[in-house]
Amino acid sequence: MLELKNIKKSFSGRKILDGISLKVTDGEIMCIVGQSGGGKTTLLRCISGLERIDEGEMMLDGKKFDPMSSKEALIGVVFQEYNLFPHLSVLENVTLAPKIALKKDPQAVEKEARQLLKKLALEGKENLYPYQLSGGQKQRVSIARALAMHPKILCYDEPTSALDPGLRDKVRDIILSLKKESMTQIIVTHDLKFAREIADDVLKVRPVS
Repeated sequence: MLELKNIKKSFSGRKILDGISLKVTDGEIMCIVGQSGGGKTTLLRCISGLERIDEGEMMLDGKKFDPMSSKEALIGVVFQEYNLFPHLSVLENVTLAPKIALKKDPQAVEKEARQLLKKLALEGKENLYPYQLSGGQKQRVSIARALAMHPKILCYDEPTSALDPGLRDKVRDIILSLKKESMTQIIVTHDLKFAREIADDVLKVRPVS
């Protein structure tokens, strides 16, 4: 279980998060919703270790947890803009981090990556480059890349913001299929209908006055 207690974060003296607390149980889908400027993405970046909190405490499985200093890839992130490497193929994007960061056997990494891509309906796209993919395909490659690191928790930043309704439903189905595999997921979204379809719990954040 992930637990956040009284998390605070400011930028240049401006409070963005002011005492946020939450609990996410293993295998649960938590959606973080709220209006723009409420700190949804900042909270996700703190959870994933892309930003350091100013105050508060993060606990993972009952122990204090600092994602910025953890040697394990416990938190995976699917970025809103996908952040795929444009000069690498789909397969190379998915296999790069496990080979370098986890120092895993390249052949084993490639085999697992191909299985992930097949699972996400990307079989046959392994040698394409990001510019050759649709938005929905880029989204699924980004999910495969995050899963390849075997995270304990998978975080998404606005996973449906640039997708049409059909692709939105595909992302929903992927998220729910991962839930069946007991993957804990935290999702920042402005889409309340999407949140109602997938969430076990919802955290509403508001701009700090």
